[in-house]
Amino acid sequence: MASESDQLQEGQFEAPAPPPRMTRQQILTLISMASVNFSSMICYSILGPFFPNEALKKGASQTVIGLIFGCYAICNLGSSLILGKYIVTIGAKLMLIGGLFISSGCTILFGLLDRVPSGPAFITLCFIVRSVDAVGFAAAMTSSFAHTAKIFPNNVATVLGSLEIFTGLGLILGPPVGGWFYQAFGYEVPFMLLGCFLLVMVPFNIYILPTIEADPSKDSFFRLLTHVKILLICYVIFTLSSSLGFLDATLSLFAMDKFNLSPGYVGLIMLGLSLPYCLGSPVMGYFTDKYPVLRAWFVVIGGLCIALSFVLLGPAPFLGIPSQLWLLILMLSVIGFSLGMTAIPTFPEIITCAYEQGFQEGLSTLGMVSGLFGAVWSLGMFYGPTVGGVITQHLGFEWAAAIQGALSLLAAFFLAVYYLTWPQQPRIQRRHRHEDEAEDDEVTPLIE
Repeated sequence: MASESDQLQEGQFEAPAPPPRMTRQQILTLISMASVNFSSMICYSILGPFFPNEALKKGASQTVIGLIFGCYAICNLGSSLILGKYIVTIGAKLMLIGGLFISSGCTILFGLLDRVPSGPAFITLCFIVRSVDAVGFAAAMTSSFAHTAKIFPNNVATVLGSLEIFTGLGLILGPPVGGWFYQAFGYEVPFMLLGCFLLVMVPFNIYILPTIEADPSKDSFFRLLTHVKILLICYVIFTLSSSLGFLDATLSLFAMDKFNLSPGYVGLIMLGLSLPYCLGSPVMGYFTDKYPVLRAWFVVIGGLCIALSFVLLGPAPFLGIPSQLWLLILMLSVIGFSLGMTAIPTFPEIITCAYEQGFQEGLSTLGMVSGLFGAVWSLGMFYGPTVGGVITQHLGFEWAAAIQGALSLLAAFFLAVYYLTWPQQPRIQRRHRHEDEAEDDEVTPLIE
């Protein structure tokens, strides 16, 4: 009896099993994806402080400069859709490595454009190099999303949220690092350094990335877009990227004009947007994976917070509230945190919905979802600065920000109506079944 009692007590106080540790393959994949996110974003954001002025010296007008920036988003849109469809044919690993190699070459070439004669030759080469660079960026990011979802099938939001730290760091560090190197060493050095950094990432990723085996799928983007929920989530993604694009194009001019701030102080204000996004994204990723039933409402609540913040950003003239710097910074912080709350759950939600609709589980579907996400994001990044800039020019920043907030309000409203009226229990059951099956997904191991 004493022996049985001792055994019972030992069983009662037995320590719980520790949570499963990440494999070496998963750790190396995380390092790879983080490097891709950081390097891609810093190359994207480095142009802002000094390229427009250099382009003006080379004979480009303000309109042409805007088109040089805009062509990047358009080429990224088309490339994301095509590469997402054919990721299995090309190979996810080859696509990522090829995208990095193309981006590194284009970054170095862009740094040599100051040696090109002014006028049509300079403008034409800017369009060509920038467009090809967008294709490389689309290849790297589409493959990055697919790799993440394949290797971390049950923690997609957590991993994506953690990786967004490096995305945000790239966006934060790009302008000041680029501006400092430009002032210290001239036009060419920033591009040469970043191009060489990307080039070094090619052999690094050749070594550590696993090869994912998959069969091509007969599914298409058109079938993916026949589901109402996926269309609504795509609209949410569009409003998020268009909001960022709108702020990139209009906020600095408004802050300098309204509060007499220098460009340096405007850069500090923008940290109010990027830092909450970097810090909040991993938290949102963790909670959306731990409580997946809440994903939908994170998207809805985040969209409502973004809408309210944009209305108060100016603030909107109909509120009768005077513009104040502390209010502007506070609303940027709310927008930054809400962007993470809204954006992080969208990718796993589209994947879940695709599997519920009978799409084949594996790399082919993940590639299409990644391509769709990248394409819709690029469309918003093109719409935000172009249409937002036109509205700002004619109606002022306050009204333009309120209109941008209305887009987010509509997205949150339509998605809330959908989730309230659509039966939820079957959707949850199907999702859990997919998660059980996803544990059996296999990738070629890096180390036996």
